[in-house]
Amino acid sequence: MKYIDLHVHSNFSDGTLSPSELVFHAADLGLSAMALTDHDTVAGIPEALSAASSMEPEDQIRVIPGAEITAGYLGRDIHILGLFLDYRHPGLLNTLKETIHLRELRNEKMAENLRAAGIPITIEALYEMEPNTVITRAHFARFLILHGIVKNSQEAFDRYLGSDTPYYVSREYLDPGDVIRLIHDAGGIAVLAHPLLYRYSLENTELLISRMKDLGLDGLEVIYSSNTGFDEGYLRRFANRYDLIMTGGSDYHGENKPQLELGTGKGNLKIPETLLEPIEERLRQIRAGQTAR
Repeated sequence: MKYIDLHVHSNFSDGTLSPSELVFHAADLGLSAMALTDHDTVAGIPEALSAASSMEPEDQIRVIPGAEITAGYLGRDIHILGLFLDYRHPGLLNTLKETIHLRELRNEKMAENLRAAGIPITIEALYEMEPNTVITRAHFARFLILHGIVKNSQEAFDRYLGSDTPYYVSREYLDPGDVIRLIHDAGGIAVLAHPLLYRYSLENTELLISRMKDLGLDGLEVIYSSNTGFDEGYLRRFANRYDLIMTGGSDYHGENKPQLELGTGKGNLKIPETLLEPIEERLRQIRAGQTAR
């Protein structure tokens, strides 16, 4: 049995390894494929593809171009994975550029709030840590830890970065239907990332999945690092009930989430390569429909 990982972050968003380092690490771990799914950017994909192509044929790993795109649902974030994207698609690039601009405006407002509380944080200082990245709250947390203001990431979010703190700034959201259409226009499939991480009841999680299906959602991230107990079973039932393909990912971030390993999550994650077959069949259906139009 060969294994894959369809949810991985590099230092082009809030991971700590470069795209090429991720590819080599995935190959060393024996994975046959990985999807690079940075937050709201596809900028790291050319480097990842180049790294894979530079390997000896017997060692090569398949790199799937992707992105984790943030949308809004009932006033909070949800994340939609685009997999098998045309990472050079003009509409995709333009939308992600605007999304990053909105993120930058929100980041500056949060930095202003923290400076008003006496914390000497600047966006420039965050970029000094990772010059080519998309700044997220994980970068704010790293700054707070490095400067001795908090002891760990959990404390950073509890005291300064969480939505219930006085420093938090809500963000402008893309409409999930627009995100799904954008992913399809860029030749990809749209997958709801970590459905149980949004902390809805099971009833409301199913309602979210049903609404996203009506908007054109293709799949659910069923196999995921934080699943416990019956979580995967619930998600498999939802996927079958709404005719959604199943994907899986570790949500690997390197040292920013040191408890997670690429491919295996907390140690027992196994995402079989056979999951790619129904994904690619759904891709053929999407692309055939686009051609027919």
